[in-house]
Amino acid sequence: MTTVRHIDFLGKKKWAFIFSGSLFLISIVSFFVKGLELGIDFTGGSVYEIHYNQAVDLDKMRSSLEQQGFGDANLQNFGSSEEVLLRLKPVQDISQKDLTEKVLSVVNGSQAQPGEMRRVEFVGPQVGEDLIDDGGLAMFFAFIGVMIYVSIRFEWKLSVAAIIALFHDAVITMGFFSVFGWEFDLTVLSAILALVGYSTNDKIVIYDRIREITRGSRIQSMEEIVNVAVNETLSRTILVSFTVLLTLLALVFLGGKIIHGFAIAMLIGVVKGTYSSIYIGSALALSFGLKREDLMQVKKDQSLNELP
Repeated sequence: MTTVRHIDFLGKKKWAFIFSGSLFLISIVSFFVKGLELGIDFTGGSVYEIHYNQAVDLDKMRSSLEQQGFGDANLQNFGSSEEVLLRLKPVQDISQKDLTEKVLSVVNGSQAQPGEMRRVEFVGPQVGEDLIDDGGLAMFFAFIGVMIYVSIRFEWKLSVAAIIALFHDAVITMGFFSVFGWEFDLTVLSAILALVGYSTNDKIVIYDRIREITRGSRIQSMEEIVNVAVNETLSRTILVSFTVLLTLLALVFLGGKIIHGFAIAMLIGVVKGTYSSIYIGSALALSFGLKREDLMQVKKDQSLNELP
């Protein structure tokens, strides 16, 4: 017989709400004060891939770019120490061709041997604005889809609680990027959308168990039912999250700069999603007045189907 641990999660919901509320408030304040460090996917700009026959001194290259007025240049190795990926935000009053020639001249002047331009991409400001709008709509429809699904499958109080918890996860994850000034690009946005699905799945598992216990036990207190449900699904939640975290840690430290933002966003989001599934999603539903009757199966009156 498997022994189920009994941890009084809901007994600590007050402190959980205070902790989450503090992080949420810090994130919102940071959005207004600092904003997000948007990548060129959203702001527009240029991307250059340059190949060298020797290892590149990125610090020296970055210093040369700063001296020539490209202080916001984003430099990183691309696949190997001989490949460089350079991102620039929009530069006014210069053609794309002249800008490319100037950039290549500056970076080559910082190295012992000149490199070869392998790829040039330009993202216009209008494209960046369209991506911001499309990304916002994608998140909006993702939340609406989750709300409709949970409302149909469970109950509206659980649906609203799930949406608030998901919004809490997304805002706090983005808040880390705002507070620490990390670049927010399309890969990070895709991570936020992926987290909506991941966190929703976590909450659905717990909600399913809450409904099963409500219909199959004599426990009267909804708070006790939710505590039992969280405890019974805890090992599954921890094992799944731990497996995902191992993969994400490998991506953070070994995946390279290209997917670093994605991996960081997923790492923060998985931790927050697991936490909110245990403390926020279910606790909020109880705060909204979730009752046993809300989850009990409706029995059809068979007599209504009988002919007179």
